[in-house]
Amino acid sequence: MEPFPSGKIPADCLERLLRSAECGDPRVIRGGIFGEDAAVIEFGDRYLLAKSDPITFATDRPGWYAVQVNANDIAAMGGTCRWFLATLLLPEGATDEETVGGVFRDISEACRELGVELVGGHTEVAHGLDRILVAGQMLGEATPETLCTKEMVRAGDRLLLTKGIAVEGTSLIARECRGKLEGAFEPSFIDRCAGFLYDPGISVVREAALAVETGLVHAMHDPTEGGLAGALYELASASHTGLVLDSGAVEVYPETRSLCDFLGLDPLGLIASGSLLIACPAEGEEVVRRAVEEGGIACRRVGEVLPDGEGVSETREGRRVPLRRFARDEICRLF
Repeated sequence: MEPFPSGKIPADCLERLLRSAECGDPRVIRGGIFGEDAAVIEFGDRYLLAKSDPITFATDRPGWYAVQVNANDIAAMGGTCRWFLATLLLPEGATDEETVGGVFRDISEACRELGVELVGGHTEVAHGLDRILVAGQMLGEATPETLCTKEMVRAGDRLLLTKGIAVEGTSLIARECRGKLEGAFEPSFIDRCAGFLYDPGISVVREAALAVETGLVHAMHDPTEGGLAGALYELASASHTGLVLDSGAVEVYPETRSLCDFLGLDPLGLIASGSLLIACPAEGEEVVRRAVEEGGIACRRVGEVLPDGEGVSETREGRRVPLRRFARDEICRLF
């Protein structure tokens, strides 16, 4: 049996494993579902949202990073982030109080920015590691009026995308592969790409809140590992619909394009935290888009939801073809 490559495990394998773990608790509204951003648990007059995600690629500020990516998934469900737990695994022989303190300071800073309380976790020095690994868990709340799940998506819905792609991938390449880029790019260009972490930024919490406030959002999805292409396949799987992407409508940052051309990567399959996919009814498209744009965040239509059975496709040069599929995130080819 062939071992899996780095990155997410194959979707069909993950779906089988998730189905085998179902236990039938009636309070679990949305549990382990491939393509869903967080679990939804009934909690009286509201829902508890739960999400966990590790930081495995980034070595720079992994604590701050962990808070942001977990918060994004809560926000993509229409929720408000409340409590954060962190598991810190630290390399043997390279960890001291200053090292741990730096990670804790970054976690605390990110939590303060989002109004989140750090409520626990686990910290240990572990054998066999060459970098700090942070696994975060974010808990949040949503009301029945704000909750957005993929089962609410309908054929005919418009697909909107905030910002361009791929914010996270651009920053990661510049931060983790600087040696490969020096000589080919000016230091100021590499610094600008590294700064994508903060501007345009990998957080989608604000645009998610702006969209939800319209009351017209059916679902949202946070494109992370697997890029925009992976996110569209996940959205289609979780909502049991087809999708068509207008590839020409997707903004690719010039910096991202330059890095991908140099390294032979496809931006569509590059890890893309920082953008938010929004599914809304056709009649609500302009209202949702305007609400996000008035918050100073770019938002444009990039596709449409199709009936189940129509598959996942893209239009390129006027032709509709199957959407490109990536066995693993393009960033994995560099690590």
